[in-house]
Amino acid sequence: MGSRKVAFVLGGGGVLGAVQVGMLRAVLERGIRPDLVVGTSIGAINGAIIAADVDRSLERLEEAWSSKDARTLTTGMGLRPGRAHVMSPEPLRRMLAYGLGGAADFEDLEVEFRCCAASVERAAEHWFDAGPLVPAVLASAALPGLFPAVRIGDEHFVDGGIVNSIPVGQAADAGATDLYVMQVGRIEHALTPPRNQFENARVAFEISRRHRFARDTAGLGEGTRLHVLPTGTASARENRISRNLSPAAVRRRMATAHGAASAYLDREEARRREPDLGAGAGPVDRAGH
Repeated sequence: MGSRKVAFVLGGGGVLGAVQVGMLRAVLERGIRPDLVVGTSIGAINGAIIAADVDRSLERLEEAWSSKDARTLTTGMGLRPGRAHVMSPEPLRRMLAYGLGGAADFEDLEVEFRCCAASVERAAEHWFDAGPLVPAVLASAALPGLFPAVRIGDEHFVDGGIVNSIPVGQAADAGATDLYVMQVGRIEHALTPPRNQFENARVAFEISRRHRFARDTAGLGEGTRLHVLPTGTASARENRISRNLSPAAVRRRMATAHGAASAYLDREEARRREPDLGAGAGPVDRAGH
């Protein structure tokens, strides 16, 4: 096989995306660097900061996630009930602008980067990979009801998680052969039937999200190496957004994910060093599920 292309794939999940900082630390500690970063929603925010400057990305992400703007977003300060959207995107914009370190356009980034949003007018998945960076990333993270839709050109865009929450297919289409998936933990725990009216929408959305991810991973080509990094969460209850809003919880999630991802990567390295264990393995490694 010829040269390989490494992609970091960062999924959506709001405040649960703090785990991606811990996963990133584990990957970079082992000398794994991206040739491509693709992201959706919070994964687009974290991913753009990684792509801007890989060597400084951990520092910038940790500072961004501990900033006053991050606390505003995670604790719900500034909520404005009764409107079409209940939060201003300005804290998110400032958090992103700091992390980007002055990068204004996709072309300014150190590493190739793509992010996904959903077009309202076309009811379609849309990928941004050129032009102004901040509007595209904010569009990818514009969760309906929480943030306003972002107008770019003649279209309005909302959160990319609606159409492609863990975009492994986009990475593969861009030529990636080694995919390190930084997901937020939802796919690690089995779904259960909704117990009340409030859970119906969550379960329905989760089925859609997981179906797309399963379909795209099943379609990866021969020779693709897929690494789904674990978060270290023990249960779906532990992984709920409502239990992960405080600054202490954010820091704890980063540390837990770092430990879990480190253990996974060490096991993978040991397995690859032992020829007998690798014999007969399929072309796509889905460990981590």
